[in-house]
Amino acid sequence: MTTYNLRLKAKSELTPHPTAQYWRKCEVEELFEMPFMDLIFKAAQVHRENFNPQEIQLSTLLSIKTGGCPEDCEYCPQSARYDTGLTRQTMLDVEEIVEKAKIAKARGASRFCMGAAWRGPKPKDIETVSSIVSAVKALGLETCGTFGMLEEGMAEDLKQAGLDYYNHNLDTDPERYDQIIHTRGHDDRMDTLGKVRNAGLKVCCGGIVGMNETRPERAGLIASLANLDPQPESVPINQLVKVEGTPLADAEDLDWTEFVRTIAVARITMPRSFVRLSAGRGEMPESMQAFCFMAGANSIFYGDKLLTTENPEEDKDRVLMDKLDLRPLSYTE
Repeated sequence: MTTYNLRLKAKSELTPHPTAQYWRKCEVEELFEMPFMDLIFKAAQVHRENFNPQEIQLSTLLSIKTGGCPEDCEYCPQSARYDTGLTRQTMLDVEEIVEKAKIAKARGASRFCMGAAWRGPKPKDIETVSSIVSAVKALGLETCGTFGMLEEGMAEDLKQAGLDYYNHNLDTDPERYDQIIHTRGHDDRMDTLGKVRNAGLKVCCGGIVGMNETRPERAGLIASLANLDPQPESVPINQLVKVEGTPLADAEDLDWTEFVRTIAVARITMPRSFVRLSAGRGEMPESMQAFCFMAGANSIFYGDKLLTTENPEEDKDRVLMDKLDLRPLSYTE
């Protein structure tokens, strides 16, 4: 019987998501084993107790530095170790990033997320990124960054620049982590998450399903996320996008009901977190996405690109939201 109890030390005892309970892996497995419709109903109830079910938080994700990452994450086309046909690109200019952020805001996004393909930034990178964050924040958007592992003081610099969220996913079940990534450990992830919390930043932390994991291993991922204390403010649940040239390009397809179950279990175990329907959404039919929203997903990545993979066009998203009577969540300071 596995228990994940992971305390993210923060300077303040005030926690925005006080943990209601610690979830043993076997308890999360029991949720996964519920009859499908009962599970969806339970998740929908939890969702309505904590959120307006008609509101969806819209985020736009931009790769500000693409490719050439030295890590060997088996799912990632940006790794320099794999031949995926991806062209390595240098950091985008601040002006170009700001223009894309303006477009995202005009199209309804309330959060602008920026990613850079690093194992971790160098001090000079933090200076550049900080100026970018400040410029985007000045537009009246929430800001989020995913820049890899952070050294001491970097999270504080990003916070001072105006960063609201830092994304650092746990990816998979901690007991399976070293089967997917060999160039860093699960403890490295936890170390950066601790630095992020100590700096007063909000945490965006989720994982990827569809990497040939078992249902108990999916339960292990959700348990590890739910037992972060405090729980993440945002929880992106990604479905593997299989890219030719990566070790997981031939992974077995995940049945759509299993993905929806994962969304529902995330909602039940993390009732006050935004659960984001993330990578892989471009391959999901409208009916599957509707089930995910019913099961408690209340955030999406919105735009034609998700780092390096395709994402549904904004027009299609708007049409679907209109069909489901969903509206964008407005951002207020």
